[in-house]
Amino acid sequence: MPPYSTADHSLLEIIIRSPGTMIDDVVFQCPNLTWNQVFTAIDRLNREGVVTLTPKGGGHYSVQVLDQASQGALAVMAS
Repeated sequence: MPPYSTADHSLLEIIIRSPGTMIDDVVFQCPNLTWNQVFTAIDRLNREGVVTLTPKGGGHYSVQVLDQASQGALAVMAS
């Protein structure tokens, strides 16, 4: 698994704490990151198979950490 940036850590903590949260809610919980930074990080984590996106209609998506990835993410965040 590739190394996680500080932004990745913040995003993964939020997503693990609130599975199925909307991307917009993740953005609001990361005031130190721009919408673009959040979107780019979530897109990369999705492509790497760490998170999954679920369309909710109207251009809104929920995001959650995949079960297998959450164990690895938690281990990386703890170290």
